[in-house]
Amino acid sequence: MGAYVSIRGWLECDEAQLAAIREITSAHEDDHYSNGWGTPRQHVNWTHYLFYGADIRESALDWFTDQITEIARIPASDNDGDLVRGLFLATHEVTGTTEWQVRDGQVFTSPADTRHQYLSE
Repeated sequence: MGAYVSIRGWLECDEAQLAAIREITSAHEDDHYSNGWGTPRQHVNWTHYLFYGADIRESALDWFTDQITEIARIPASDNDGDLVRGLFLATHEVTGTTEWQVRDGQVFTSPADTRHQYLSE
């Protein structure tokens, strides 16, 4: 049957980057786990947020990490130079919780801080 990983987190971007993110997530549409992506009902002020929350099979991890890696590479869309940023926690049933930081055009992976341990209990 395989192990599951609980993924929850968000991305921060501007309007042009959000359009690029939607293209990427649409290209990875699987009619199942892709339903974990969501946005606020209505945009508020200048930063756009995109959230992900789902329990996925371990075998689908590459499907998700390929997306956030591609999203991280989206260039700045204006002179302020802001890239897409975000944070995800992934709790594996067996190996525990990992933190994925989307910043500086990359995805940085590290063991999650012990203060997030309550999320996997």
